[in-house]
Amino acid sequence: MHFEISVDIDATPETVWNILKDVEHWPDMTASITSVEILDKPLALSSRSRVLQPKLRPAIWTVTAFDENRTFTWETRAPGVTTTAAHDIVTKPDGTVSVLLTLDQKGPLAPLVSLFMGNMSRRYVTMEANGLKTKAEAS
Repeated sequence: MHFEISVDIDATPETVWNILKDVEHWPDMTASITSVEILDKPLALSSRSRVLQPKLRPAIWTVTAFDENRTFTWETRAPGVTTTAAHDIVTKPDGTVSVLLTLDQKGPLAPLVSLFMGNMSRRYVTMEANGLKTKAEAS
């Protein structure tokens, strides 16, 4: 499964980045996240976080790419499926930003996981994008 959503945000890249990298406060901006605990602080390449989401098992996400003020990608593994989530900030000419959130699931069980949980996964990523926009524009 592959899903992506882009959202334009009327805020500075720094504002958006500070909210995006503050994963432990994501539950304040979206109902799709119950809690996040960074296990290896600070959030950086190779750091791990425990993420709890409604209707899902707790997951350990590991940061696999990190470029300060621009992007981070993390992934979690379960038997038969690897889920990767990317968070990319693109600065527009007017100084505002566009954020691209991407979710990919691969592995032998990915088609089955997508069949049963694809709609919920897409809804959760959309909630996160909209929550990020709302929080950043209110800052």
